Amino acid sequence: MNLLSARLTLLSALGSGALLLGGCNAKEIAALQQQNAALTSSRDQLQAQKTALEQEKTRNEEALRTSLLNRSQQLNQLNDNLTGAEQANSALTADLRSKEQRIAEMQRILDQKDAAVKALRQKVGDALLGFNAQDLQVNVKNGKVYVSLSEQLLFKSGSTRVDPKGQEALKKLATALQGNQDVNVLVEGHTDNVPIARGTAGMRDNWDLSVLRATEITRLLTTNGLPASQVTPSGRAEYVPVAENNSPTNKALNRRTEIILTPKLDELFQILEAN
Repeated sequence: MNLLSARLTLLSALGSGALLLGGCNAKEIAALQQQNAALTSSRDQLQAQKTALEQEKTRNEEALRTSLLNRSQQLNQLNDNLTGAEQANSALTADLRSKEQRIAEMQRILDQKDAAVKALRQKVGDALLGFNAQDLQVNVKNGKVYVSLSEQLLFKSGSTRVDPKGQEALKKLATALQGNQDVNVLVEGHTDNVPIARGTAGMRDNWDLSVLRATEITRLLTTNGLPASQVTPSGRAEYVPVAENNSPTNKALNRRTEIILTPKLDELFQILEAN
């Protein structure tokens, strides 16, 4: 830009000098005038170029300012996004840590429950050790202790009155469970698929038979020390067999009573409800 200004100044000076040559002849004056016109034209072109350059400079400066502003806004947005992501990650980490703690707590309770089931199985098994394995079995299934008693041990065919040998087993079971308030006791009566004899007093079908047997066993358990609120009788009739009812042996297996012992999980349920 300094060179352009100098050239414009020189042209202006030359134009002014031409006016001082009034004493020259007409030919010289014409030449000078022609030269002056050329210089004036060149000056105008240079001035136009200067103006164009200044405009281009202004546009470039404006474009640069706009670009810098956009970059600054983008940087601010990136910083905001980064801050938001860090906050979200922090919240997610805290949430995951909280969930891990709840899972660890539930696992601790489940481990305690498994240990309690094993201890209960051992205690019940020891209490009922003297009975025939075909008539009385103690097993762990699905986190519960199953005491399965055959009809032969408990009842005569079609009867709901427990035999003395069965009463002895139920008394020992009740004694083993006394003081263990954290165990729910479910008494399930089961039958085979043979209909009961017509005219059996108080019963119309195997539903009645299974329920009445479960109720009688419940009475004996509570009479021998278990709280009534801890024991629940239920009848399943022939609808939950352990074997097909296609032989006398299998039918005998299905005629059974199962006493299902389930440790309470109130603490675990409270954790689940809280989430």
